[in-house]
Amino acid sequence: MHTVAVLALDGVVPFDLSAPIDTFGWARLPDGRAPYRVRVCSVRGEVSAGAFMVRAPYGLEALAEADTIILPGVAEPPEELPAGVAQALRAAAANGTRIASICVGAFLFAATGLLDGLRATTHWCAAGDLAARHPRVTVDPNVLYVDNGQFLTSAGAAAALDMCLHMIRKDFGSAVAAHAARMSVMPLEREGGQAQFIVHDLPPAPSGATLEPLLHWLEDHCDRDLTVDEIAAQAGMSTRTLNRRFREQTGTTPLQWLHRARVRRAQHLLETTPYPVERIATQTGFGSPTAFRERFRRVVGTSPQAYRRAFRRGDGFPAA
Repeated sequence: MHTVAVLALDGVVPFDLSAPIDTFGWARLPDGRAPYRVRVCSVRGEVSAGAFMVRAPYGLEALAEADTIILPGVAEPPEELPAGVAQALRAAAANGTRIASICVGAFLFAATGLLDGLRATTHWCAAGDLAARHPRVTVDPNVLYVDNGQFLTSAGAAAALDMCLHMIRKDFGSAVAAHAARMSVMPLEREGGQAQFIVHDLPPAPSGATLEPLLHWLEDHCDRDLTVDEIAAQAGMSTRTLNRRFREQTGTTPLQWLHRARVRRAQHLLETTPYPVERIATQTGFGSPTAFRERFRRVVGTSPQAYRRAFRRGDGFPAA
């Protein structure tokens, strides 16, 4: 059997801990046998999981016997790992053990140095902090998981299921993975990446900034086919001054800001209305459905149709 060791450190996130235990535990071979043996390990026998305590039956020595090690996230990722953890993980890696992290478990993984020079992901809210703490890791906040072969990282909680199903498919094929997916009530593959779950806020302007009235005007008129000259005329300044003020106060250009405002409006309409894509493209100023789809995918990371399927209110709206 393939042994999966799930390492529970103090403050372990309950979902991150349970997701791999259940997903690997549900896997079944065609003859009904379980292909995985799952063991929960820890530095000490009992650790906090927030609202309750977890008693781990295995210690760090079990990592040396594992074929796969899973690193769930913890509530407050420490700057340094508990004594013995980094050494045990590096030793397992040297022996060819597959290691994967869930959500902010990427902080634990990165602290071992094993992710240096590699691409990795974590929850989009924590991506900036991970990149700042571990500059030798290339952090990609727009994907559900990253597979580097021996080392894998996944994004927020539900992405743990995507990554585990991916590993099951690599280990035992699509049929076994599809069965585990059905037991998890999950699609075997999801469209898009993390970007579809990110709230794409408009670049902020300081309260009282000279552009604040113009930004409100742009939001109200984002359905119009505005040019930089028209925006400058509305602001009562030259295009050169407009571009400079935008850079100073929002960190972007007028047209880029306008595109983001249009995408935000489109996200809201996809979530709350049954309007077809063609109507939403018109109402958000993209001019054509093709231009709308291309810009939406570039910003959000998925198509308008896939976004609506993921975020529709569940009240019978037809897919666009």
